[in-house]
Amino acid sequence: MTQLVELVADSAVEGVYAVARKERLRTKAGASYLALELTDESGRVEARVWSDVDLLDARFAEGDAVRVLGRVESFRDKLQIQVRTLEAAPEADPATLAPAGRRDPDELEGFLDFLVAEIAHEALRSTVTALLEGGDRERRLRTLPATREGHHSYSGGLLEHTVGVATICRDLCQLHPRLRSDLLLAAALTHDLGRTLELGPAPLYAPTGEGRLLGHVQLGLRLIEQHADALGADLRAELLHAVAVHHDVRAARTAEAAALYHANQLDTVAQLRPVDSA
Repeated sequence: MTQLVELVADSAVEGVYAVARKERLRTKAGASYLALELTDESGRVEARVWSDVDLLDARFAEGDAVRVLGRVESFRDKLQIQVRTLEAAPEADPATLAPAGRRDPDELEGFLDFLVAEIAHEALRSTVTALLEGGDRERRLRTLPATREGHHSYSGGLLEHTVGVATICRDLCQLHPRLRSDLLLAAALTHDLGRTLELGPAPLYAPTGEGRLLGHVQLGLRLIEQHADALGADLRAELLHAVAVHHDVRAARTAEAAALYHANQLDTVAQLRPVDSA
């Protein structure tokens, strides 16, 4: 059985994977084919079904676990599986075939607890604690990706990204004491909590009904408002503002909101941009 991380061009592949995406498309000549994204714990890869499309299409749905036999080819400098045959693999749990996190979730949760404890303002700390320890929301924070197809797009990526952004903000406040560290740290720890309501379970992480219509920013703002009774009106507004504009620095009206935007961007770029090993 071949893990996706082990794929090599011009070699055979056989393994059980989850179907994270399935589309039926047509070539320029009008022939039908299937465009798939397959995942396992080690990663994800594009796959194509060119032959027996009707037969194979009927064997599985998006989100299923499938047993694949095919060949690995290089297409536009990326590996791609040319599927020869596949069948449903009902013995496998698709949720366990989502790409796994890069770091130990227990270690990350320890960092998260440390960062929450760094908030000296009692009302802000209690608000953040209530938001992060919300039962099913806490589990989703630990298991969901930060994005479906962008940065930290693997199980546990949301927790990893949250800790990363908050750590950058904490260090930035030590360099620039004029920043209100409690506000900035609270905003960093809660800025992507809307993802816990936006994304569904593995392996698809498909948007929920609310997620598709409202997006993670609006859902996150609603969560904060539901748990921010301990905050004064001005402080609540500043926390909401920082979270609201963390993707739009031009809309930032406070230094803390601008700092959160840049910390979010830095953690995103550092996780996505390839590193030259030469």
